[in-house]
Amino acid sequence: MIGGPDAGVAAMRQERAGPVVWTGIVAVTCLLLVLLEHMLWLVLPFVFGTVIYYMLLGPMQRLLRAGFTRNVSSTLVSIGFFGAAGLVAMAALSWSADPGDGGGWHETGARYLDGGVAFVRTTMALLEAKFPILAEMHLTAVVNREFSAFTDDFAQRYLTTIVVTAAGWLPSLLLAPFLAFFFLRDSLRFKKFLARAVPNAYFERTLFLLHQVDQTARRYFEGLLKLTILDTIVLALGLWVIGVSSPLLLGFISAILAWVPFVGSVVGCLMVVIVAATDAPANPLVAYGAIVVFILARLLDDFVFMPLTLGRSLHIHPLVTVLMIFVGGALSGVAGLMLVLPLLGVVMVIGETLGLLMTNPRLRARHRYAKALREKQASADLRV
Repeated sequence: MIGGPDAGVAAMRQERAGPVVWTGIVAVTCLLLVLLEHMLWLVLPFVFGTVIYYMLLGPMQRLLRAGFTRNVSSTLVSIGFFGAAGLVAMAALSWSADPGDGGGWHETGARYLDGGVAFVRTTMALLEAKFPILAEMHLTAVVNREFSAFTDDFAQRYLTTIVVTAAGWLPSLLLAPFLAFFFLRDSLRFKKFLARAVPNAYFERTLFLLHQVDQTARRYFEGLLKLTILDTIVLALGLWVIGVSSPLLLGFISAILAWVPFVGSVVGCLMVVIVAATDAPANPLVAYGAIVVFILARLLDDFVFMPLTLGRSLHIHPLVTVLMIFVGGALSGVAGLMLVLPLLGVVMVIGETLGLLMTNPRLRARHRYAKALREKQASADLRV
C-alpha cells in the first residue's frame, strides 16, 4: 500500500459512515439490547470482568516492560487485586457479624430506615404548615398510611424474592474474576485467532478494526473510572462540609450507582438523604443540604466531568446518546440504561469499519484478485 499503513488509517479516519450504515448500527444495538435481557446472567459478569481487566491492564503492562512473561504478569496482578478485594470483603462480613456499639447491619439498616421515614414525616408536616391546601388533603395521614402498608407487607411480599434473586445471581457474578484473568492472559492470543480468519486483502483494515474496538472499550471504561473518582471526591467533600457521617463511603457508593443513568442517581440521592436525616433527626436542614450537595454534584458531573471523561471516549452525537439511553431503558430496563452506551460505542466502531471495508473498491478488487490467484494455483496441475 502506497504511503504505508499509517496513511491508510489516517485516510480511513477521514471517511464517514453513511445513513445506511448508521441504520444498521442502531438496529444491531437494539437487537443486542433485546437479547441482553435474556442473557443478563452472562452479560453482567462480562461487563464487571471487562472493568476489572482495564483496571489491571496498566499494572500488568508495567510488569511486562519489567521483563516478566504475560502469564506471570497476569497471575501476579490478579492475585494482588483479588486478594485485596477478599480482605475487604472479610472485613465487611466481620463488621456485619459483630454488632459492637453501633449494631450489625440489621440494626443499622433499621435505624436508617426509621430515620428516613421520620424525615419524610417531618417534611410533610412542614409542607402542611406552609401550604394549607395540603393540610386539607391530609397529606401526612396519607403518607403514614402508605408507609405502614409497605413496611407491614415488606417481609412477606419482597424479602423472600430479594434473597432468592441474590442467591441466584451470586454464582454468575463469581464469573467476573475468572473472565478478567483470562482477558489479561489470553487477549493477545484471541486477537491473533480472529486475524487469521480474515482474507489478506482486508488484513490491515481488520487489525485497525480490532485496535479501534479495544481502544473504544478501554477509553470508555477508563473514563468511567475517572468519572467515578471525580464524583466520589466532590460528593464526599460536600457531605463532609455539611457534617454527614462517612462522607467518603457515601460518595463512593453514589458514584458507583451513577453508572446506571437516572435510576442510579435517584437511588444514590435517597441513600445520602436517609443517612443525613438519621445523623441529624432534629435538624432537617442537614438533609436538605445533602439534597443540594447531591444536585450540585450531579450538575458538575453532567456538564463538566462527563464531557471531560466519557465525552472524549465515545465520539457520538449528544442527540443520539440521549435517544439511545431512552431506547436502552425501554428495551432492557435498568441493565439497558447501564450498558447501552458502551454497547453502542463498540457496535458503532465495528459497523463503521465494516461498512468502509465492504464499500472500498480497492480492497474488494484486491480480494477478488487474490481469490483468482488462489484458484489458478490450486488448479494449475489439473490442466491437460
